[in-house]
Amino acid sequence: MIDFKQYLKLKYILSALLVFFFVFALWFYLSLPDVSYLKDKNPESTALIELRKEQAHEQGKKFRIRQNWVGFSVVPDMFKKTIRITEDSGFYDHEGVDWTELKESIKKNWEEGEFARGGSTITQQLAKNLFLSTEKSLFRKFKELFITYRLENELGKNRIFHLYLNIIEFGPGVFGVQAASQYYFNKNVSELSLSEMVRLTAVIPRPLTIRANGSSGWLKWKSRWILGKLKLYKYISEEEYNETIVEFQKNQ
Repeated sequence: MIDFKQYLKLKYILSALLVFFFVFALWFYLSLPDVSYLKDKNPESTALIELRKEQAHEQGKKFRIRQNWVGFSVVPDMFKKTIRITEDSGFYDHEGVDWTELKESIKKNWEEGEFARGGSTITQQLAKNLFLSTEKSLFRKFKELFITYRLENELGKNRIFHLYLNIIEFGPGVFGVQAASQYYFNKNVSELSLSEMVRLTAVIPRPLTIRANGSSGWLKWKSRWILGKLKLYKYISEEEYNETIVEFQKNQ
């Protein structure tokens, strides 16, 4: 049984903790960006673009940004499907977070003792690229989840996907599907072949090390894997699959 002095001390500690958590929660909430303007306005820049500028400046290099915004309807449906089933197959079904994948990523990170696997959906990737650093930490991931929630509540799925398609990184200074199409294949995004769509999708996880018009072993493997998923989802026929494999072989 505690005496009166111990009771007062415990009460003081608990009160201080409550105040601390309230102040922290208020600070955290106020630090979250407003995303409502993105309903009808495209961002002038992103956190990732600004980071790439800073990195180039530190290295004494010039940094040219290639980014040409296009409408959602301009991007071929097949390209949208290719990116969606590769990056976030449940995009139109979940509310911003794939909890099964997130659970697996947390388990993997715990086992490896480091924060390596992200488990990010398209909305989470958008939140990260627009507003956050590339630091891998639990606090940044926590903030990413709250921004993801805001994006999902303020914007429709197609608007989220539209923004994503126009800001995702495809190479050094190359952002968005239109700029990537022009940079790698000298075409507008609406003119891409299935093979080219698959190649561009393949570089999304490694935009600074893999070139969509290159011939690396990883690009070949990833492209075949994506094609297999397209066939599995019945977005392409067996004939289209085989024709695209032949096209890969011709270009490598």
